[in-house]
Amino acid sequence: MDDEEPIRIEVTDILDLHTVPPRDVVGIVEEYLHEARRLGFRGVRIIHGRGIGVQREAVRKVLTRTPFVIRFGDAPAEAGGWGATVVDLEIPAATRIS
Repeated sequence: MDDEEPIRIEVTDILDLHTVPPRDVVGIVEEYLHEARRLGFRGVRIIHGRGIGVQREAVRKVLTRTPFVIRFGDAPAEAGGWGATVVDLEIPAATRIS
């Protein structure tokens, strides 16, 4: 099974981690952030769910150590509240639209 090609998914401004196994969360969030930045997204929302906070903590550890993350916090109530994190990204100058 290790020979399988990775599954390609469209990157949007929302990443829903509900179907992601906990062991894969950190790597997926890291890759997602890099791709979102490359595509020029200034902000994204990562849905980690409410649960007991394990996914939320893992996501926020990644955000804390990612140099192009400007700020992050709980999503507004209508967008998931503390079950989602909104993130502001610094995008490379080459991708900025004037």
